[in-house]
Amino acid sequence: MVSSTTPIINQSSIGPLIMYPFQRKTDLPFEIQPDFTFLRQSIHARRANIVVNFQDLYGFMVQGNVDDVNVLNEVREKVREQGRVWWGMEANRGANWYLRTYASSGDLKSSLRFSVLVNGMTLKKLIRKGIPPSLRPKVWFSLSGAAKKKSTVPDSYYDDLTAAVSDKITPATKQIDHDLPRTFPGHPWLDTPEGHAAVRRVLVGYSFRDSDVGYCQGLNYVAAMLLLVMKTEEEAFWMLAVLLENVLVNDCYTDNLSGCHVEQRVFKDLLTKKCPRLSAHLETLGFDVSLVATEWFLCLFSKSLPSETTMRVWDVLFYEGAKVLFNVALAIFKMKEEELLMTLYVGDVIKIIQDTTHNIFDPDDLLTVALDTISFMTTNLSKQRKKQETVVMEELDQRLRRLNTRKLSVKS
Repeated sequence: MVSSTTPIINQSSIGPLIMYPFQRKTDLPFEIQPDFTFLRQSIHARRANIVVNFQDLYGFMVQGNVDDVNVLNEVREKVREQGRVWWGMEANRGANWYLRTYASSGDLKSSLRFSVLVNGMTLKKLIRKGIPPSLRPKVWFSLSGAAKKKSTVPDSYYDDLTAAVSDKITPATKQIDHDLPRTFPGHPWLDTPEGHAAVRRVLVGYSFRDSDVGYCQGLNYVAAMLLLVMKTEEEAFWMLAVLLENVLVNDCYTDNLSGCHVEQRVFKDLLTKKCPRLSAHLETLGFDVSLVATEWFLCLFSKSLPSETTMRVWDVLFYEGAKVLFNVALAIFKMKEEELLMTLYVGDVIKIIQDTTHNIFDPDDLLTVALDTISFMTTNLSKQRKKQETVVMEELDQRLRRLNTRKLSVKS
């Protein structure tokens, strides 16, 4: 059972940089190529095992040692092989074959129902192995529901919305402007006036689309990553919309972050069930999972994992839903369970977790544990959320009453 003392919080493929300049509605002038180059280190670097810096597929500078470079080269080869599989499916079954996994089985003959089932099983396996970067924008946009959501409004919706609110000032726009320079500083496109402007349009536009959410810190990182992946700014906006309105739990980004608090408590319960020894040890140290997991659930691992590993997590997230976040979070603790059991201080736990996440360059290492080793019933997850929601809302109400009492005391 979750302790009532749980704190309540307030609101690397290697190759040339190809993700900018960014355009609002037209296709990007450069696309990720299906053939990737490999990073080769000098003999001196190999012998000395020195730290090296290199740029990943999405333009981020990555720091690692030669072993990491070797891992990345292996991952690069896996990406190429997986790309051949996807392109083969495109050639054999048609460009949008994966959309046929959603046909209503009740309206189909038995042979066609079987075909839909096979397509669905094949697609799930393929997505878990990774969507090729060049296909990722269209597959995400179709399978996540973003394309369907966009089709319900006029074609000019995004342009009209961003034009109408571009000069408006609200608490949300002020916070967005404050956070823009802190959104992946040093990135060669995001950390430019053009990059800031694109991120701002997406975030400000959405803050007016859903005033209940408005803007919450953490969304800047999510929107920025979506801009790097999607082919247009408008598609990035709709991907953000489908994330907040359909994929993630309700109220995760509202003012009191009640949904995020619920997720934290559910995660703590799951950790107790999946890693009881570790959970008991962390409890003894006084470590609360929210110290690391809050950022994971709000930023969807975009600040914690290497960008290419994050994209592999998001591949599964957009297809299988928010439960994937729990699987991945549990996997991180599981991968370092024995080392964490040896810790004596909270700071040591945080350092091990952060060092681990920053250096998971092989997504398969993480996802194998997350999706194969770690497993739990989604029905139980739903029940856990309902149970924890009652506790969270009671604590939030108590905190609000205490704040109001203090304000009255100060006035009197």
